Amino acid sequence: MAGVGASLRGRLVLITGCTGGIGQATAKSFARVGCSIAVHYNAQSSAAKADTLITELKTLAPPGAQPKFAAFQADLSQYDNARRLYSEVVQTMGNIDVLFSNHGVAGPVIGPSGDIGNVSPEVFEEIWRTNVGTHFLLTQLCVPFMEEQKWGRVIYTSSVAAGNGGVIGPHYASSKSALHGLVRWMSLRYAKTGISKIPIGRLGKPHEMADIVLLLASNGYMTNKIIVADGGWTIGNF
Repeated sequence: MAGVGASLRGRLVLITGCTGGIGQATAKSFARVGCSIAVHYNAQSSAAKADTLITELKTLAPPGAQPKFAAFQADLSQYDNARRLYSEVVQTMGNIDVLFSNHGVAGPVIGPSGDIGNVSPEVFEEIWRTNVGTHFLLTQLCVPFMEEQKWGRVIYTSSVAAGNGGVIGPHYASSKSALHGLVRWMSLRYAKTGISKIPIGRLGKPHEMADIVLLLASNGYMTNKIIVADGGWTIGNF
């Protein structure tokens, strides 16, 4: 994968939900090609995990590269926290070249046979705010610089639930499918300025997802694409 990520060397990547399996694996892939990485984590209890990850990332940088790594805490269920995260990253590390918006929550599990009345409008709205709203806000904040420099990447983590309803509930499935509509519009509007936005599937091993993210970030021609990485669960795209 070394050749795939060569064009990313020196870029600053913000990875939300970076202490989870996919986040950690993706951070390591970006570190190996010489990217600087803003490591986001949600809960204060994950601070030690973020610090441990940064220690490991420092050992992965290729010879001659001088990437920067720093950890940032934010509960991304709230818009003000997303704004604060963005500001802290820019003030500490500089403008963001690649946004891998990877955070998300499942919410209550009612399953495909559940009663829709078991999900309140308040819970529905909270899941959407976390799984779509703050993704949109971070994108909104990052795009102006990307547009100015005529290069940028915005990548979302979706779910197979967006295509088949999943096993959690309507709140989760609909929030993930909303990312697909968002990426379609964003690509139509901004791809011509050098910014690509691609939601990716969540299933599979973390390192497999990381390889996909690295590929999409390094190839600007792969825009307006939903990559379904689900081990063949679904027949086609959605």
